[in-house]
Amino acid sequence: MPQRDNSQYDLIVIGAGSGGLAGAFRAAEYGASVAILDPGELGGTCVNVGCVPKKAMWLAAELGRHVEMAADLGFRVHGGPLDWQEFVVHRQRYIAGIHDSYRKRLAKADIMRIPSRGTLVPGGVRCEDGLDLKARHVLLATGGHPLRPQIPGAELAIDSDGFFNLCSAPPRVAIIGGGYIAVELAGVLQALGSQVELFVRGPCLLQSFDRDLTLQLAENLRQGGIGLFFDTEVTALEKAGQQTCVVTDTGPVPGGYDCVIFATGRAPNTRELGLEAVGVATDTHGSVQVDCWQDTTVQGVHAIGDVTDVGVALTPVAIAAARRLMDRLFGHKPQARLDYANIPSVVFSHPPMGSVGMTEKQARAEHGDDTVRVFATTFRPMLHALADTPQHSLFKLVCVGDEKRVVGVHLMGENADEILQGFALAVKLGATLDDLHDTVAIHPTSAEELVLLR
Repeated sequence: MPQRDNSQYDLIVIGAGSGGLAGAFRAAEYGASVAILDPGELGGTCVNVGCVPKKAMWLAAELGRHVEMAADLGFRVHGGPLDWQEFVVHRQRYIAGIHDSYRKRLAKADIMRIPSRGTLVPGGVRCEDGLDLKARHVLLATGGHPLRPQIPGAELAIDSDGFFNLCSAPPRVAIIGGGYIAVELAGVLQALGSQVELFVRGPCLLQSFDRDLTLQLAENLRQGGIGLFFDTEVTALEKAGQQTCVVTDTGPVPGGYDCVIFATGRAPNTRELGLEAVGVATDTHGSVQVDCWQDTTVQGVHAIGDVTDVGVALTPVAIAAARRLMDRLFGHKPQARLDYANIPSVVFSHPPMGSVGMTEKQARAEHGDDTVRVFATTFRPMLHALADTPQHSLFKLVCVGDEKRVVGVHLMGENADEILQGFALAVKLGATLDDLHDTVAIHPTSAEELVLLR
């Protein structure tokens, strides 16, 4: 690939994940000269070992569940285990298509792609081969990586990246963690044939979500056959023949596991970026400190996504922050910046769970008990009622003030991931409960439950 010694760019991006690419493309749209550095595959975590392959596996699991329901409803279908390796071929073909699309877009936008790690130096970036590139602006978008707890036998487990190397559903799986990744992997593996047990250090799953939803989630997981161990600290892993034994603070768990997966959080990729050398400040976790404009403590150096201390580790957040930053730097929009309030998020559990805005607890803490009104409904979606399965949905609105302004929407149920997007817009625009009541319901759907709540 041709390189230009001491090239002067308007923007150098370190990290070719979703956020870094979004920033590079937006800057190029404004006519900026851009280089992007990354030794790995285009798309970063999301495309390669995150959102995209995870959603593919979730879809496979959902198809399996629907095949079972189809048989219960009279279809002459024959279920059976997923041919995991064949499905992986389709999954990776889809991902290869994304890689190809990115390569074409980079070429079309005249963005210089350099397959190298980058280190900050005064005025620019140094490549691994020693070449210095200069730039008016540098964007740090290096993302994060899975954390492994420092316990004896930790090498016997895999992490969420390693999950995508599995070639079949292990018979018995222990997942350590209670967040997004733990819940999502548990549901996928259980649906595809594994017996799954979750070991959660705290008292509940997904502590940032509304408690009513997490309680219903736990019940749904139990109904699906997943074992849950709350307030349980895993202290060691031990080899037991071909299996692994899990040891907790109350002693060894009976029986061995064919696979143990750590889903114990993520850490920012800030090592060997040269942050200290140029004066970019980090917090105690190693995350790059940024202000509301995505600016670091060094002029001309910016950061977005999981490498920062913002605390909203979602791919669309990184993309949105990068685009607004480029609007400000190159698009003559001096006030452009991401509003981090009311960001919707979804957990691809079975069924999916989504949330935007305040939980009931947060609303009561900020607005006072007297001003908060909660409206909720629990129901069985039509398909599950027809198939007579025990799965229930829970939809909940949190409203404040005399006008009952909607400050929180919390959904668990079929198509919650699709339903939430429109209601997130309503929350952003300050919709009230009356506005929802004035909206004609679409019947029969799960979504109509939200505009009928009283």
